[in-house]
Amino acid sequence: MLIRNIRPEEKDLYNRVVDHPIQSYEWGEFRRKTGLEVERIGFFDAGQLKKAMTVTFHQLPLINKKVGYFPKGFKPDEEQLSTLQQLAQKHDAIFIKLEPAVTKELDQNHQDHPSIKFLQNYQVETGRPLFTPFTFHLDLTLSEEELLAKMTSKTRYNTRLAIKKGVTVVEDNSEQGLEDYLKILEETTKRQAFYAHSPDYFRQMWATLKDSNIMHILKASYEGQVLVVWILFVFNDVLYYPYGASSSQHREVMASNLMMWEAIRFGQKQQCQLFDMWGALGPNPDPKDPWYGFHRFKRSYGGKLVEYIGTYDLVNNYPIYKIYNLADNWRWKFLRFKKKFIKL
Repeated sequence: MLIRNIRPEEKDLYNRVVDHPIQSYEWGEFRRKTGLEVERIGFFDAGQLKKAMTVTFHQLPLINKKVGYFPKGFKPDEEQLSTLQQLAQKHDAIFIKLEPAVTKELDQNHQDHPSIKFLQNYQVETGRPLFTPFTFHLDLTLSEEELLAKMTSKTRYNTRLAIKKGVTVVEDNSEQGLEDYLKILEETTKRQAFYAHSPDYFRQMWATLKDSNIMHILKASYEGQVLVVWILFVFNDVLYYPYGASSSQHREVMASNLMMWEAIRFGQKQQCQLFDMWGALGPNPDPKDPWYGFHRFKRSYGGKLVEYIGTYDLVNNYPIYKIYNLADNWRWKFLRFKKKFIKL
C-alpha cells in the first residue's frame, strides 16, 4: 500500500472516503488558517484511494512541544498507527489523541471490542475525551409522519405550539446569520456558564466553509426577534448538529423545539440518510448533570443512543506525557472551580 500526503487536486476524492466533517478537506483548511499544522494522509492500493485521515498538531504554550489530534477517523489498523507514530516523531509531538468513528454495542464490554483490543496491543493510553463517547442517531429515511410518531407527546405538542405561536425558521448562511449566532452564543455562555470557541474561531470557520455546502446556519425568530440559531453540518449524506445557541427571551413559544423539527426536515431536503446530534450523556444520565436538560431534549426526538469506542493517546514521549497529564488535570480542576465560583 502506498501512503502519502493528499494533493489539493485530490480534495473531492479525499472527501468521499473520510467519515466525518471534521475529517473533511475543508475542515483541515480551516484549522490550518487558525494556526495549526495539518497533515492530510492518503492510503492508496493499486492506485485507488482506500482510506484517508487528517491529523492536526497543536503547539503547547511555554514549551517547544506539540500534541496531535486525530478525531473521527477510520477503524484503527497497523498502517494507521504506524503512520501516526511517524507523524508524531516528525512533529516532535508528545502524543496523538485518537477518537475513532467506530461504534460499539451499549452493553458490550470494552475489552471485547476488536478495535479496543487492537489499540491496547499497541499500548495506547486511555485519554481524556474531547468528543463525548455517546450521541443520538436519527433515521432520516423515515417519513415525516414516522418521525413525528417517534417524538414524545410533549415534544410534538411543543413543536406544534411553536408553529401556532408564529415562530419561523429560515436558513441564513450570510455573515449576518453568523453574527446573529455569535450574539446569542455570548448570552448562552454567560447564562449557562460554559466555555465556547472565540468569535474569531467561528468567523474563520464560516469564511472557510461557507461555499462548501458543509456549513449551514438556521435561525428561529418570533415577532422579528431571533431566538435560536444553530450551525449544522452536512457531509456524505449525514446531518450534524455541532453548535447551537438560544435566547432566554420568549421561552414560552418553544422556538428550540421547532428548530429541531425544521433541522430534521432540512436534513431530508439535503438527501441526508442520518442525523447525528453530536453528543449525549449515555444510557443512565444523572439528572443533576448540567447537560442533562440538553440530553433529554435530544432524546425526546426518538433517536437511537450510540456509543463510540472512546479516546486513546498514542504516546511518543512518555516522561513528558506524564508531566502533561498532571498539568492538564490541574487545568481542568481550575476551570471547574472557575465555573462554579466565578460569575461569567
